[in-house]
Amino acid sequence: MAYETILTSLDDGVLTLTLNRPEALNAYTATMGAELADAFVQADADDAVRVIIVTGAGRGFCAGADMSAGADAFGGEGAKLFGEGRPKTGAPKGGFTEAIYTCRKPSIAAINGGAVGVGITMTLPMDIRIASTKAKIGFVFARRGLAPEAGAASFLPRIVGLPQALRWCYSGRVFGPDEALAGGLVSEVVEPEDLLPRAMAIAREIADETSAISIAVTRALLWRFSEEADPLKVLGVDGPLAMAMGGTADVKEGVAAFLEKRKPTFPGKVSTDMPGVYPWWEN
Repeated sequence: MAYETILTSLDDGVLTLTLNRPEALNAYTATMGAELADAFVQADADDAVRVIIVTGAGRGFCAGADMSAGADAFGGEGAKLFGEGRPKTGAPKGGFTEAIYTCRKPSIAAINGGAVGVGITMTLPMDIRIASTKAKIGFVFARRGLAPEAGAASFLPRIVGLPQALRWCYSGRVFGPDEALAGGLVSEVVEPEDLLPRAMAIAREIADETSAISIAVTRALLWRFSEEADPLKVLGVDGPLAMAMGGTADVKEGVAAFLEKRKPTFPGKVSTDMPGVYPWWEN
């Protein structure tokens, strides 16, 4: 599908989504949010997609909300950022945040430049974040009279811990990739020319070596139970999942590939072969 504000490229199971408003440092608009949501919804349903990489065109990742309309962009009758542009059909109520969070395919944010405000919060429901040495990051909401959005109040403390989340959000300052790495927001910092190749290498390892169904189930387990204090509640889900998945064709292939010392070719499809226990939170 053709979009106005993002580019898409599918390469042997790896879908790259490029935020594509380089003249505005990829500043966020409602159209971009709607298109990002749609791209993740489409990727979730497409068995040809195993991993999603999100990056930015030009020298920025996403410079935050497009404020060219002034303060009216955020509220009142002239609001342009969050009230318009949502896809008419198949759109999650939570927009791009819900689309990313509920997607059964893992996602990698390759932060190539400035990522502030919504430009960084959009990466929080993604699974892996790596940054270029040119990246600049900021949870700048308090300096604009706003508060963190896009589910950041849930995602950010889970990723970096509450004290670090509070410090970054209270100051609203912009910081570099080394501080992001030290704080646990990103897992790697690489030179600009190495960013996309590194993201692709991470994606390739997932796409080439793992079961799509296993990844989808694992992603849901870790995200949905990461704050569960009682491990016995987790046992009530992962036990039945293990039983449901144990006799599948994917497990047979995984064991055979291990014994035969070869790369596995998992037959299971996320679109049709998810275990009956999934999604347990709706049952």
